Amino acid sequence: MAKVGAWFAIATQRQKLETGNSMKTLAIIPARLASTRMSRKMLREIAGEPLIGRVYNAVRSSPLLDDVIIATDSDEILQVCGRNGWKARMTSATHRSGTERVHEVSQTIAADVYINVQGDEPMTRPEQIATLLEVMKDPAVQVGTLKTPAATPDITNPNAVKVVTDLTGRALYFSRATIPHDRDGSGPRYFKHLGFYAYRKPALERFCALPESSLERSERLEQLRFLENGVAIYVGETPFDSVGVDTEEDLRRVEAILGTR
Repeated sequence: MAKVGAWFAIATQRQKLETGNSMKTLAIIPARLASTRMSRKMLREIAGEPLIGRVYNAVRSSPLLDDVIIATDSDEILQVCGRNGWKARMTSATHRSGTERVHEVSQTIAADVYINVQGDEPMTRPEQIATLLEVMKDPAVQVGTLKTPAATPDITNPNAVKVVTDLTGRALYFSRATIPHDRDGSGPRYFKHLGFYAYRKPALERFCALPESSLERSERLEQLRFLENGVAIYVGETPFDSVGVDTEEDLRRVEAILGTR
């Protein structure tokens, strides 16, 4: 772990020098109180701290971000954030996705890159943020995200989204199904998609102007709206997995993992 920490410190400093002050980056954490799979999960505690606070502090650990804001539709979440000094703002209750919530914030706060970290990602690491920003260093990239080698249980788990990319890192498809299908037993590599996104403002504007796409509706994966409408998503690879909290089992798993750090 010491070697990983030393590598990251050096890589972070190099990334700062390469980008200088030319790329203003804002991280936004969409957080709504209602959840179909886990009631009030943003305020559920992990080792004595609300989930949303765990995520906020994890994202704040990145030295490459200019600011971090929680975007919520809940007065209760807003009050909890205020008591704890977590920067937050109220957004519309009519948004259907985290991307729409990020878009609302982008209307009043200017940035070159907006990062969307889902509010149920308490295991966010600065190395993941660094990899995502590395993808966005190319000004032609409008949307970026992350993948990591899929653990065996995730390959067939529909709650773990898989992604396949071309040789340049451009996403070909995201699916809850096992992709690619291993018809002849050739043993392909499988990659799990992680819920971290980076957008330039034109991509956010385009997403919110488009109707829900048929693939998005089928898979319940909002990023497919971009692909189905010809907007390329570029995918950076990280060795660091993440566990999103969607169920009680996820909550217990994250508590166990964080307890060993």
